[in-house]
Amino acid sequence: MKLDTKRTVLIGFGFMSILAFWQFYDQVIPHLLENVFGLRTFTTNAIMSIDNVSSLLLLPLFGALSDRTRTRLGRRTPYILFGTLAAVCLMAVLAAATASGSFPLFFGALLCLLLTMSVYRSPAVAYMPDVTPKPLRSKANAIINLVGYIGGIFSTLMMMLLLKSEKGPDGSSHYASGQSFTPIFLVVAAFMLVSVLLMVLTTRENDLVERTQAAVAAGEEAGAGPAKAGEKLPRPVLRSLLLILLSVFLWFMAYNAVTTAFSRYCVTVWNADLSTSSGYLMCATVAAIAAFVPLGMLSGRVGRKKTILLGILLMSFCYLSACFITEQTPVMYLLFALVGIGWAAINVNSFPMVVEMSTAGDTGRYTGYYYAFSMAAQICTPLLSGLLIDNLGLGYRVLFPYAVVFSLLSFCTMLMVKHGDSKPPKKGTLEAFDND
Repeated sequence: MKLDTKRTVLIGFGFMSILAFWQFYDQVIPHLLENVFGLRTFTTNAIMSIDNVSSLLLLPLFGALSDRTRTRLGRRTPYILFGTLAAVCLMAVLAAATASGSFPLFFGALLCLLLTMSVYRSPAVAYMPDVTPKPLRSKANAIINLVGYIGGIFSTLMMMLLLKSEKGPDGSSHYASGQSFTPIFLVVAAFMLVSVLLMVLTTRENDLVERTQAAVAAGEEAGAGPAKAGEKLPRPVLRSLLLILLSVFLWFMAYNAVTTAFSRYCVTVWNADLSTSSGYLMCATVAAIAAFVPLGMLSGRVGRKKTILLGILLMSFCYLSACFITEQTPVMYLLFALVGIGWAAINVNSFPMVVEMSTAGDTGRYTGYYYAFSMAAQICTPLLSGLLIDNLGLGYRVLFPYAVVFSLLSFCTMLMVKHGDSKPPKKGTLEAFDND
């Protein structure tokens, strides 16, 4: 069996549109809420958390609904296509509400937009395992992540070009007041629409699924999961699934605590500029992008579980090393580059391990489970780390020890996982990438 690289890239366009949106959303929407509509930080944070809270229910729900959908366009494509069309229209409404200063219109459109994104996020991610044989999913997921990051980079570049920044009295950077945000709304919306249209016009989901099923029937071994969709998992497999999902929760607890609070850590612990954290975090992102494909190939040789465990150990070592760094130093660039590589090792392989235990009929539901646990961590970790930092008076120096603890806990839970791995293929059985 070969991995069709070109087809995988085209399928990744749907994920690329999603990451383009979230990169834009995380940077621009908080500014609009606070500086255009005058909301306090607490209210802004509450609104920004709506997506994470609603996703706990909506992502598994719409993933499962797409499993049961049968149309001429396929199971996932209708959600991706019409969800994107709705999201693009709602972004135009948000642009108009921002220009007119109407908060009720802005808030209503934002709620609808978050609902719309939840409708098609799980189907978009489940598309890849639907049309990729199980032994090749880590390599395919590496390509999907690589393509997806292009969307995030695009939004970042457009924000740099279309939005003007200025520094406040405290030295912090923020978007300049009085400028129009309509261009950035429309450019990101157009990028999302074009990406998804290219995916829909160049791939035929039903045909790809049939071809994949034929290839699987010709040679792929059955996975560890149930024989048919909807059947109960065998008890040992269910235990492995729960352990993987718990691991997802734990390593997101560690990683997101660092990425969320690191800018304030730089100011409080190192007395550095507020913008200092951006360079370190960008270093992690660039390293992750560079490592996606090599790590996908590595997992095909040594297995997904071992690759993930190596990634966790690498990140734990970096978190532990950062505990002893008391001032700004170039060494942190190296540590964050290693964090990015470790994070890529985890991301490339953890999702394929979860859907390895599903059948072709319930991939969307398992995709929803994966994202629900990651979202739950992103809700809990700012609260728990904030409790330790502020309420218990431990200060920001507790941030990296906190990350070490949760990272090592995820290592322990992953050690107990017995299913969902990919067996390293025998020589000549699988081709890593098809360059045609």
